[in-house]
Amino acid sequence: VPVLGGSAFKNKGIQDLLDAIVDFLPSPQEICIQAVEGDLPQGMVGSDEGPFAALVFKIISDRHIGKLTLLRIYSGRVASGAFVWNSTRRVEQRIARIVRMYANRHEALEDAGAGDIVGVVGLTDVQTGDTLCMRDKPIVLESMEFPTPVVSISLKTEGRADSDKLSAALKRLSDEDPTFVVGYDNETAETVVSGMGELHLEVLVERIRREYGVNVQTGRPEVAYRETSTVYGEGEYKHVKQTGGRGQYGHVCIKIEPLGAGEGFEFVNEIKSGRIPAEYITSVEKGIVKAMRVGPYAGYPVVDVRVRLIDGSYHDVDSSDIAFQEAALMAFRRVFLKTQPDLLEPVMSVEVVVPEEFLGAASGSICQRRGRIEQMEQSAGARILKCVVPLSEMFGYAGAIRTLTQGRGSFTMHFEQYEAVPYEIEQQIIEKRQKEKRIPGG
Repeated sequence: VPVLGGSAFKNKGIQDLLDAIVDFLPSPQEICIQAVEGDLPQGMVGSDEGPFAALVFKIISDRHIGKLTLLRIYSGRVASGAFVWNSTRRVEQRIARIVRMYANRHEALEDAGAGDIVGVVGLTDVQTGDTLCMRDKPIVLESMEFPTPVVSISLKTEGRADSDKLSAALKRLSDEDPTFVVGYDNETAETVVSGMGELHLEVLVERIRREYGVNVQTGRPEVAYRETSTVYGEGEYKHVKQTGGRGQYGHVCIKIEPLGAGEGFEFVNEIKSGRIPAEYITSVEKGIVKAMRVGPYAGYPVVDVRVRLIDGSYHDVDSSDIAFQEAALMAFRRVFLKTQPDLLEPVMSVEVVVPEEFLGAASGSICQRRGRIEQMEQSAGARILKCVVPLSEMFGYAGAIRTLTQGRGSFTMHFEQYEAVPYEIEQQIIEKRQKEKRIPGG
């Protein structure tokens, strides 16, 4: 493993780093560029003669020039003022300006070609991971995969003016960082933001206060729990409402089956003989997806289930999109509670590094937090504990491990998987959610 010393400050060791990249890493012509749709002609990767293809790898909100989109151009050339096709979002937009990026300044360019990393101004409907190309030669390059946020906090402001400023700040920060997700809790009328950890959210909140001048208050981090079914369930719901004039009618019968961990959601239409018209099948799926956002068991999103639409009925006059959405939503809530639902919690892979004499204290701290020590290694006079610990038990651990080891211990963690919550803790969570009235009725 090549190791190079240096510092970006005063440009120390940067030339050695660039030389090492040239010497040790493959050139674009030596590797295969993965495309999800379309194809780059052989030999055209890294060539100005090929069709234009570029990947958006970062977005920056610049206070002087607005939304700045950073591109890596894999093939072809593009000029300022040109129209490009965003093949990921199926929209055409105009590049107003192209700039070469330096640490604290931009250099305007007339055009850019294959191999260039440049910033462009003028693209409003674009996100990290999008592919830009020419409309007559579409291609979709393989995008980056971003981990799912696992920690949430609530944000509050004092006045309407601050609320508007907060919305603008959150929009810009979420554009820059795909792992920073912004949502709104209708039950508590709070803005909820999610990220990869406590430190991640602390930095972003500090930026909101410092860069955007918003006096924002935060609530305690909330773990992103999930709900899932464990057994098969079946049931129906008939939505009938008469309010004078045209009424509402929707009737659905569904089956819910558990899927394997990480398999997501699957909707299967098994309607035969036109029992439900084709135009309402999509309405049923929409209603189910809406119900899954706030699960009926504890108010958390539902994952890893297959829903089969097996039967139903409709009315020639009173049936509508809204009626079938409501019928599907209520049917899902009722049937899901029959499937012996489980609450899932994010479990982190944690690596704790401590001096030998503090091994016992570190091991005990992991066990107290419902953790499992899966491996123990020795390295340079220190012990390395490789553990699996629920995220809900890891809040404040940075301070705890420093206290236990006289400031000499450290740890790293990343998301591993979702696992079932122990029954006693699950009941405590549900009771708390019921008091907060965050579990939907029905």
